[in-house]
Amino acid sequence: MTAQPAHAAVSGDGSRAVRAGEELDAAAVDAWLKPRLPHLRGTPVVSQYAGGASNWTYRLHYDNDDLILRRPPAGKKAKSAHDMGREFRIQQALKPVFPFVPAMYAHCEDEAVIGAEFYVMQRLDGLIPRKNLPAGVELSRDQVRSLCVNVLDTLIALHQVDHRAAGLERLAAGAGYIQRQIDGWSRRYADARTWNVPNGRGIVDWLRANLPQDERICLTHNDFRFDNVVLDAQDPTRVIGVLDWELATLGDPRMDLGSTLAYWVEAGDDFIAQSTRRQPTHLPGMFSRREVMDYYSERTGLRPRSWAFYEVYGLFRLSAIAQQIYYRYHHGQTRNPAFKRFWLSVNYLHWRCRRTIARDRCGQGA
Repeated sequence: MTAQPAHAAVSGDGSRAVRAGEELDAAAVDAWLKPRLPHLRGTPVVSQYAGGASNWTYRLHYDNDDLILRRPPAGKKAKSAHDMGREFRIQQALKPVFPFVPAMYAHCEDEAVIGAEFYVMQRLDGLIPRKNLPAGVELSRDQVRSLCVNVLDTLIALHQVDHRAAGLERLAAGAGYIQRQIDGWSRRYADARTWNVPNGRGIVDWLRANLPQDERICLTHNDFRFDNVVLDAQDPTRVIGVLDWELATLGDPRMDLGSTLAYWVEAGDDFIAQSTRRQPTHLPGMFSRREVMDYYSERTGLRPRSWAFYEVYGLFRLSAIAQQIYYRYHHGQTRNPAFKRFWLSVNYLHWRCRRTIARDRCGQGA
């Protein structure tokens, strides 16, 4: 591909020095990329985004352009995980029908270039909300409420995309999604389990016994949270982009929302939840998890008997993701110190699963 991308200006978006052990061969990338994007000038200044705990994401700042490179991590990977080509093609297909997707520029299948498959895309010029809003951004309670609504409306808009019109009808099997998710995440958790986390069998047994019968199929993101959206720098309540499409598939939209809720830490949550918070859902004006479910139900008409199943699924799934990441750290496949205590988060997430199940059994809802 040789089309010239639009220039993206530099802004503070969280990129920083590359972590030890995760260095990128900038010269090799530059030599591979310039024949495909011949407008590029100079050599790239490379920095890395610290927010990603799965795929490694780098910023390539050229004299006349600003790009993003995504590659899988080193070490053991779950089967079919970190498929760069799939993530590239999904966004390429989505771009014409879902304007929040960055433009895709080039995909490299030859692992000899940098030791892994990778792709390069447009860097969106905006703000990424992480644990807190970006430095210098102050929003009133009403503005925070608008931001919350706009982020949820973006997820709802994704769930309404005609995936057939986008050519994504073969992205996944579709029907039977809920059962496959429970089976798949329980297997992945068991495969990555270490001595210091629970076996999770009681949670999995409850999920299997409470499978919803009214499955819906649409395009789902499966990692939709605030630090995967890009906000307009001039109006930080407005969403201009959605990132990290590695887990996107055809699935049930309520499962997608359940995954989002697993990251949703409220102002009144306990100190453990607060210590793991990675998005600004604690701010005055943000919806509670209950309000998120009610808003989604009102806007979509999807009203499950109980949201407990979707909440427990989201929490257990997040525990499996955290455990897969911790497994790599435990076995010395990554030296990122941020992963050292992920096993504690896994234990905590299982406790929240059990608490939600107990509430549902008592008829108190999720």
